[in-house]
Amino acid sequence: MCGIVGFTGTKKAAPVLLNGLEKLEYRGYDSSGIAVRDGENNPVVIKAKGKLEALVEKTNGGETVVGSCGIGHTRWATHGEPSETNAHPHVTADMNVVGVHNGIIENFQELKDKLIRKGYDFYSDTDTEVAIKTIDYYYKKYKVGPIDALAKTMVRVRGSYALAVMFKDYPGQIFVARKESPMIIGVEDDSAYIASDVPAIMNYTRNIYYIDNLEMACVKPGEVVFYNLDGDVVPKEKKVAEWNVEAAEKGGYEHFMMKEIHEQPRVVADTIRRGLGGTVDSITDEGMGITDEDLKKASLLYVVACGSAYHVGMAAQYVLEDIANISTRVELASEFRYRKLPLDKNAIMVVISQSGETADTLAALRKAKEAGIRTLAIVNVEGSSIAREADSVFLTQAGPEIAVATTKAYTAQLIAMYMLAIKAGVARGVISGEEGARYVEEIKSIPTKIEKTIDDKERLQWFASKFSNITDAFFIGRGLDYAVCMEGSLKMKEISYVHTEAYAAGELKHGTISLIEENTLVIGVLTQAELIEKTISNMKEVKSRGAYLVGVTSYGNYVVEDSTDFTIYVPAIDEHFVASLAVVPLQLLGYYFAVARGLDVDKPRNLAKSVTVE
Repeated sequence: MCGIVGFTGTKKAAPVLLNGLEKLEYRGYDSSGIAVRDGENNPVVIKAKGKLEALVEKTNGGETVVGSCGIGHTRWATHGEPSETNAHPHVTADMNVVGVHNGIIENFQELKDKLIRKGYDFYSDTDTEVAIKTIDYYYKKYKVGPIDALAKTMVRVRGSYALAVMFKDYPGQIFVARKESPMIIGVEDDSAYIASDVPAIMNYTRNIYYIDNLEMACVKPGEVVFYNLDGDVVPKEKKVAEWNVEAAEKGGYEHFMMKEIHEQPRVVADTIRRGLGGTVDSITDEGMGITDEDLKKASLLYVVACGSAYHVGMAAQYVLEDIANISTRVELASEFRYRKLPLDKNAIMVVISQSGETADTLAALRKAKEAGIRTLAIVNVEGSSIAREADSVFLTQAGPEIAVATTKAYTAQLIAMYMLAIKAGVARGVISGEEGARYVEEIKSIPTKIEKTIDDKERLQWFASKFSNITDAFFIGRGLDYAVCMEGSLKMKEISYVHTEAYAAGELKHGTISLIEENTLVIGVLTQAELIEKTISNMKEVKSRGAYLVGVTSYGNYVVEDSTDFTIYVPAIDEHFVASLAVVPLQLLGYYFAVARGLDVDKPRNLAKSVTVE
């Protein structure tokens, strides 16, 4: 949520800031702004409500804004409505401190009341203005430098934040602080860059520093120095981001989402290679990030995640319990972190997050670590908070995912969980090494089979164009198919704004069937042989009440075609792994429904890519 960029160097800052903000649009925002400083002059602050294009137009693409040091921000409204006044950057009355902020200041009202008593006035409804003026207060009261002023503020402020601020007395420098909310810093020659995420600065550098929780930094042209809360210098190792610039561009596709759907065969193949660690048919400790011994000793698996990553866990639960014979509990991170349940210290917790910064998932990870539970993170961003704090890490190979609605990251996470199940099954003696190798061969076939599934997209586009005016749809399935339905339903609702729900097919008669009326769209996923007849029976029940039926199944299950109005086939594969194929047409349906309805596919309303606050 929200996006921060910063630049200091020898070239014009404004075009760099605007380019970075454009790369962060996927995070979700309702307004934007930049502050640029030219030498010792006060910064020029320009803000706009709505799309970034309004800010670009105001600044003529940044060309009319003079100065080589600046900060920028895309705002997702939390405190105060979307408006130019509430947009960042925020400033003190004398322009002594200018800053931008991601996160939420929980005790902002208490701090604001104190500052009002000290003579400060407020022009916005934001918690960010409070944070900026709190920094100013400590800077002036104690006559300290920026790092000490930031440290005193961090001790006083409750909540999550990433802060980037400029001080009147320190031209050419930007000072940053971080608690929970993500932030990275890049350095290249005589320039330095600040961003919430790697894609914002990939055009300029791949030399990245990750600022840790409760740390600060002073950023100068070509240089960055890190500090802890005591003001001591913290040594930091530079990382080289493996993502390339092309990965964050559309590459000829109309939308990032369609590009990322087409990238799934490659990212699946890359993620499989990661898990195999260079071997031919077995999953290595190094590749998976966890040892056979750990898996052998585990009494239980907790799988904790949010959104689509939670749906990965739901699908993986069936695979883990069947292949590895290990009890698996899948929990929503936002609920788990506040549960009072007794935790099994012999369990392993698997946390799943594309960004590695999901606030609730990070909190659940910390709760597990406090309880002495071993943790494994499945993330897509090396150096992210979750990747750094987990005991073990499996790094998926999805590359930057720009569309808000996840596709390739979901599929890569699913592959990671398959590999965990196979490794655990062999380690625990549930399946033989030969069986494990056979399963590995099956998942190696997934990239080619995804390609074949995507090849059928024209039929799905035609179908979506015919039904794009619907207001409701239901997804039903049993077992693993139900887990696929959950993700399919989310894909459609989040980008096409069609009200959809996913139901376990056997639960229809317990109330939901009362919602079925003439021409209600019901999409059934039917890939599990022993459950197909039962799900078909449920579909016939809704058909008799006027529903229009769509069936998603594997080639060979031709009985489905006899019972549905429109049938979608995916290549046959071992049923444990069919979710990786069955989800693809549902991704495409969601996409084509949104396109047919004339909606912004990559940036759906009210949504953010990375949810870094509660």
